[in-house]
Amino acid sequence: MTQAKVKPIPDGMRTVTPHLVCAGAAAAIEFYKKAFGAEEIMRMPGMGDKLMHAQIRIGDSAVMLVDEMPEWGALGPKMLKGSPVTIHLFVEDADAFAKRAADAGAVVKMPVADTFWGDRYGVLEDPYGHNWSVATHVRNMTPEEMAAEMQKMNMQDCPDAHRPADT
Repeated sequence: MTQAKVKPIPDGMRTVTPHLVCAGAAAAIEFYKKAFGAEEIMRMPGMGDKLMHAQIRIGDSAVMLVDEMPEWGALGPKMLKGSPVTIHLFVEDADAFAKRAADAGAVVKMPVADTFWGDRYGVLEDPYGHNWSVATHVRNMTPEEMAAEMQKMNMQDCPDAHRPADT
């Protein structure tokens, strides 16, 4: 009896997959369903009410979750008092997506707006302390066009920064 060859990256997975530690992973799954339209793939219960492992799908990408378990070094952003990580989502309509997430309890850290790189882009923080950026690509731009747009933005935001110093 021969076994089928095992794929090094299973079907439905990507090379990079976020694995979130949440204070209340089961509640986080429900939030992600409501706010991001996530689909629950699986849950693996652990001791007590904790989840040892769970997986959801947002769009075409998997996200893994686990409950905080300090005894195993699994600490979430709330326990760590913040996170330096932002998970980026490309979506069909960033404005509608951000509104749905905010209505579900996400905090809008940066409202969705047009950017110098050609996206409608905003930043949200979920109730578990994870940062999510959301974007819809609306304009194809060359690196030179992006640099010119960024320069114009810098000139508008801080006009004195580009004036020669008084001598």
